[in-house]
Amino acid sequence: MTSETSFDILDSLQTDIAELIERLPSLKNRQFIQQALSTILRLTDTELERIDWKILSSSLADMERGFELFHTYRHVRKVTIFGSARLASETPEYKMAADFARNVAQLGFMVMTGGGGGIMQAGNEGAGRENSFGLNIQLPFEQSANPIIEGDPKLINFKYFFTRKLFLLKESDAVAAFAGGFGTQDEAFECMTLSQTGKFGPVPLVLIDHPGGDYWRSWSEYIDKHLLQTGLVSPDDPNLYTITDNLEVACNAITSFYQVYHSSRYVAGKLIIRLKTDISDAELDQLNINFSSILIKGKIERTQALSQEGQDETAELPRLILHFNQRDLGKLYEMIATINRMGKPSAEDIAHPELK
Repeated sequence: MTSETSFDILDSLQTDIAELIERLPSLKNRQFIQQALSTILRLTDTELERIDWKILSSSLADMERGFELFHTYRHVRKVTIFGSARLASETPEYKMAADFARNVAQLGFMVMTGGGGGIMQAGNEGAGRENSFGLNIQLPFEQSANPIIEGDPKLINFKYFFTRKLFLLKESDAVAAFAGGFGTQDEAFECMTLSQTGKFGPVPLVLIDHPGGDYWRSWSEYIDKHLLQTGLVSPDDPNLYTITDNLEVACNAITSFYQVYHSSRYVAGKLIIRLKTDISDAELDQLNINFSSILIKGKIERTQALSQEGQDETAELPRLILHFNQRDLGKLYEMIATINRMGKPSAEDIAHPELK
């Protein structure tokens, strides 16, 4: 088969896809569906190895399971718990993780863990099976599903770490990290890296020690000495996380984050911040005074929902719009904390911080 013939066949298939999409007028997100199908078609005309196709196929299967499961629970906020698989149930770290999960579940949040033992089991145990997700990974050791979540339809067994981590972060509205080894450190640092670069969140990240423990406090001393004092990270970057050994402080770091702030997204290069309740003119002026340094140009202003956002449950929420420099994420977290101290949330918002 000549390259020209191959090109003609591919071009014909692309046309077939476009015609198929056009015959489905009610199809949502048709642009992205067509892009995905076209990408796979283009790959068929390349010399990919068998292993490459296996990776692509298994990754899509992982994501299909994740998308289908979480669509049902898209209106409930979720807290992801990271921590060691090796900590036994009698350890203070395990007890703290179970107590934390129990508290956030009582507040209405659902809990996501890696589905294994140790801190992951503590999280599922504390939240209870009905309020738990398990995102397990297929490993030859250490990672069979814990008995709390085993057999539950909210347990997914992922083939790849990267697809598993995608959903642990994509679906989370808060992250809590307990003591752990290389995996936990990797997860905590990746959360901070993605937050720092604007690829994740904003969401609250809480690093939790057991009462009197110093796992994260010692970690913080290292960060201060070797990263902050040497200028390797921004002085505002510690705003990205909270370190505590107090359950009340840990839970409040999550609920207070969604006191007035609802969510955010970028539209046409501008940051849209959705609020549960509006702020006053004077408060808006104060934001512009205190946070002008994070703006590329212009001011922080009010806006209605933009057409590019689509029509969903957030369409009626008040909004702020700004030309954020996408660099000072620690400062942005500080601004969100300021906003959460400004507005007057309704009694329902206060009673149900877990509702999106």
